[in-house]
Amino acid sequence: MTAAILIPARFASSRYPGKPLVALKGAGGNEKPLIQRSFEAASRVPGIAEVHVVTDDARIAETVGGFGGSALMTSSAARNGTERCAEALAQLDPTIDVVVNFQGDALLTPPGFVTALLDQLATDPAAAVATPAMRQRVDEVRRLQAEEAAGRVGGTSVVVDGEGRALYFSKKLIPYLPERALDGEMSPVRLHIGVYAYRRSALETYVATPPSELEELEGLEQLRFLVAGVPIHVVEVATPAYTLRELNNPEDVAPIEDALAMAGLE
Repeated sequence: MTAAILIPARFASSRYPGKPLVALKGAGGNEKPLIQRSFEAASRVPGIAEVHVVTDDARIAETVGGFGGSALMTSSAARNGTERCAEALAQLDPTIDVVVNFQGDALLTPPGFVTALLDQLATDPAAAVATPAMRQRVDEVRRLQAEEAAGRVGGTSVVVDGEGRALYFSKKLIPYLPERALDGEMSPVRLHIGVYAYRRSALETYVATPPSELEELEGLEQLRFLVAGVPIHVVEVATPAYTLRELNNPEDVAPIEDALAMAGLE
């Protein structure tokens, strides 16, 4: 199995325009744009044949070239990162049979998360899509509840069936949490991490399927797979010592910089 990592990035984010170029300080105080930090995180995954940023914006491509990375240009027609990855397939080496969608705001993703997805596809020939999720500590759930109450998206949660296949993803906290569910250290909430491993056939099915109502309401591209009947295998990964946050809002910058410092990432 030969894998490539693609990092979809667009400048015109509805919630945070220009997000890929936002400067973030690391452990040593040095600033790097978000897209560089995500590229470096993807490059730490062992055994990957190719790593590329895929974008339709010349400013992002220029920034990537400036730090020595590879950028593939795609059209502005892609409605989300999965469509952008599918469009980029034609530019990859034909021996690539698995594509990892490493979302451009998931810079804190440990390399082992991606390795776990690739292991899932390698050991289960029937699996076409895999994505990681991790159980949340109760203190993190309280933070997510506060973000939700303030009208901000703190993360995406997922519920699974008995075989570990996704039943649903939502930007609302799921499942419903009675107070007794938050009595211990760990909660029933699984936080979805914005990384996917796809076989080529899954991407081909995706772009042949029109967007669904659920996908558009939630703003979650992966729901198109579920509506199309393509199962998503959720790989449960260990919760790291530092908080995994995506850059969804300007308010996320400070806690992400704190997490970079805690993780020792320059």
